[in-house]
Parts: sequence; structure tokens; C-alpha cells
Amino acid sequence: MFRPLFIVAALLFACGSAFATQVQMQPPIQTSGALVVVPAFGEVKHPNDEARATFMVEEQDKDKVVASTRVNQKMKQGMDILRKEDPQASMHTRGYYTYPVYNEEPILPRQGSKARQLVGWRVGHYLEVTTRNLEGLPKTVAAAQKVLALSSLQFGLAERTSKKLEEQRIAAAYTNLTERIGAIAKAMNRNISDAVLDTVDFEATGAYAPQQDAYAAKSMRATAAEAVQVEEPSFEPGETTLGMRVVGRVRFK
Repeated sequence: MFRPLFIVAALLFACGSAFATQVQMQPPIQTSGALVVVPAFGEVKHPNDEARATFMVEEQDKDKVVASTRVNQKMKQGMDILRKEDPQASMHTRGYYTYPVYNEEPILPRQGSKARQLVGWRVGHYLEVTTRNLEGLPKTVAAAQKVLALSSLQFGLAERTSKKLEEQRIAAAYTNLTERIGAIAKAMNRNISDAVLDTVDFEATGAYAPQQDAYAAKSMRATAAEAVQVEEPSFEPGETTLGMRVVGRVRFK
């Protein structure tokens, strides 16, 4: 009763052996003249050495002139404090606004389209401060918060630092490209000396690779209210990763 099963097994083994022999006898894929598009990526990291803080002041009063005056006075006081604490910092003001404030009483159906009553004015002003004095930043911010409110804080790299890292970014991306070309040549059973680099597209400007943000910066945000004495905040600048994409077109001899 086992003889039919033995025959079937023998036939299957014979078919499998024949198929394997046929595969082994097939000629290798010809890669001469092949054009290969190779995407690569390189990155460098550097501690953040610059901070950009946004301060603000806002006042509300029934008299628009009174609200504007208080805002102007506090902004001037805040700027004087910042200049004293960090003379090297750069500052510029932006976003001066004046809005009417209306009462929030609900309008009854019988009142129809009754106009809301004007009850006051809201006035505000923003100030952006850029500094490289990260060590003294907590003390500077605490001093300014006696008058101004800290709206946001972001850490990053100074412009000259980014320029210095440009050469390292390019070198890292090109090194990764050559490593990937070597791996592809090995997988194709080709000698790396047979690979000729036809095109190098830094930042992947062509349609070779998906576009992504080249820069990724870690940031922090904080808020604080006006106070007479403000405890110094704690900040951690972190680091920034600068990346570069590159695409190479490689042709094999």
C-alpha cells in the first residue's frame, strides 16, 4: 500500500531537481550599460546656538488712548530692560493691533438686530528678540517678564553656523551615495570600478526622490504672565539636525 506514495514522492523529487537544474542553467542578467538611479541622504547635528523669543504686551481700557499709552510705555520699559540685560541681542517690533471690545450680553429675539454696545478697546504689541547669549537667557527673560509676557521661544542655529555646516552636509550626503553605489554594485555582481557616476543631484531637485524638509529644528514654547518678581525659567536649547538629499545616476560599463 505504500508503493503508490513512494512513486508520487519520487516523481515530485525528480520534477524539483529538473526545475532547479533549469534555473541554474539560465544565463545571468546582463547589466552592461544599465542606468541606476541611487537616492542617498546625509545629515549633521550641532547644538543650537541661537534663540528667538517673542514678547508681547496687551492692555484693555474703555479709553483707547489710555490703553495705547499703557502699551507703549510697557513696551518701551521692556525694550530698555532687554537692552540692559543683553546688549548684543537684536530686536524688532511687529504686530501692533487695536480692537474694539463689545459687551457679551445675549441678544433677545425681540431685540432683533440690535447693535452691540462698545465697552472698551484692546491694544497689543509684539517684540521679537534674537540672541546668541543662551547662558544668560533665563535671567534676561525673567527680567523682561516683569513688564512683558513671553509669547514664544524657539531655538535654532545662527546663520553663520549653518553656513559652516554646509560643507559637512554635502560631504555626508556624498559619502552615503558612494556607499550605496558600492552596495548596489555588489548585489549586481559587478565591480565598483565599472560604475560611472553620470549625474549628481544635490537636494534631490529632480523627480528622483520624495521631497522632505531639509531642516528639522527642535523648538520650545513658553508663556508667562506679568509679575513684579519672576523666577528665572529653565530652558534646554537642544540641537538641530541639518539634512541633505542627493540623487546619483550611475551607469555600469
